Parts: sequence; C-alpha cells; structure tokens
Amino acid sequence: MAPKKLAAGNWKMNGVTASLVELDALAARENGCDVLICPPATLITPAVAHAGEIAIGGQDCHANESGAHTGDISAAMLADAGASHVILGHSERRADHGETDAQVAAKAIAAHGAGLVTVICVGETEAERDGGDTLDVIASQLAGSVPDCATAANTVIAYEPVWAIGTGRTPNSEQIAEVHALMRDKLSGRFSDGADFSLLYGGSVKPGNAAEIFAIAHVDGALVGGASLKASDFGPIIDALAQA
Repeated sequence: MAPKKLAAGNWKMNGVTASLVELDALAARENGCDVLICPPATLITPAVAHAGEIAIGGQDCHANESGAHTGDISAAMLADAGASHVILGHSERRADHGETDAQVAAKAIAAHGAGLVTVICVGETEAERDGGDTLDVIASQLAGSVPDCATAANTVIAYEPVWAIGTGRTPNSEQIAEVHALMRDKLSGRFSDGADFSLLYGGSVKPGNAAEIFAIAHVDGALVGGASLKASDFGPIIDALAQA
C-alpha cells in the first residue's frame, strides 16, 4: 500500500472547551485526506464528540500502564478517553523533560499495546544542523526511538527540525527532501513495510508554504503546531495535502 496522506495538528498547551468550535468547522469540511488533531488531554473526550471523521490523539503517554506517576497519563487511559493516536518524542518533550530515544521507544511499545497509532518525532537542533550532523542525528533517533513492533499501520514518523518549530524558519526543499529520503531508506531497510510508513514534515508549516512542502518526495503530510489551532489556517493546509 502507498503511505497515507495525513494532516496532523498538535495543539500543544492550547485550547479550552470553547476551542472545540474549530473542530466543528474542520469536521464540516470535505477534507480529502486523513486528519488528526491532538488537543490537550483535558479535551480528548469532548473533542471526539465534535470530530466526525477526524481522528483525535494525545500529545504524550507514560510507558507504564498504571502506577505512582502523578500527573502522567498512560496509553490505556488515552485510548479509554477516545484517542486513536499519540504524539511521542516531540522535541519539546525531549528538551523540556529530557526524554531519551529509549524512553520514546518504551512509550511507543506501550501505545501500540493499547491499540494507539504513534506519531514518533525526530529532528536536529540548530547546532547539529550547522555542524553537518543532521543525517547522523536523524538516523540515530530513528534507530533508538522506533521500536521493533512498529509497522506502517501503527506508526507515523514526523521530521521536525528543532530550529524550525515556531520560528517561522523552514528548511529549503532540498534539505527536507534529503532527510525524508534518508528516513525512507532507513525504514525500508529495517521493516518489511518500511516503504509504506507515512512520513510527515513539521516546523512552521503554513498555508503559504504547504503546497511546496507537499510536492517534495517522501513527504506524506505534516505535523502542524500553531497553524492547526484555527480551522481557517489548518483548512488550506489540509486542502494543499489533498491536492498534492
């Protein structure tokens, strides 16, 4: 099978109940490709009621099913709340909470066990990009963060260069193409269905640059931050993907 086109929105620590009107607007559209919204955990259950055909996901989960982990949420809890996906290894989790590749892989195993699709994030810092280490960093993160139980059905990979997240800066087409080609090669070499994994690009994706990004080989969609908070911004990105 060919990789699925997926437009994923990460609301991060944004959104209250009133924000669900944006989901209503997205659900009322003819989106033409798969759409995922990952709101704060407090909104997952009500979001499902507003989402229609749109998938709802979490932004993180714990590797354990339960226990003395105050403030954490297990994969089983996300699934029970109505989530079908979960973002793991986002650069903000890696930077702010010190998450390692091994921890991301452990969380992915737990998520798959709970029936969730994982969106596993990889990406280099500005210093790593400037030092010429991008491809080595991405290869290492893929090897360490993606567990052996990953398949094209239960795993999506998102390339998010750390220096492009929320900055308004984006890599050029050649830089994105180089990383996505590497990811496809590494996944195809490791997994029998590696050619079918959906590969998303994330990092300052906007309506104005979406079509150019989606024209790049091995870019099957986007993981969008700020521009996913409003249907008026996210809708044109979804349309650009559907037309790619």
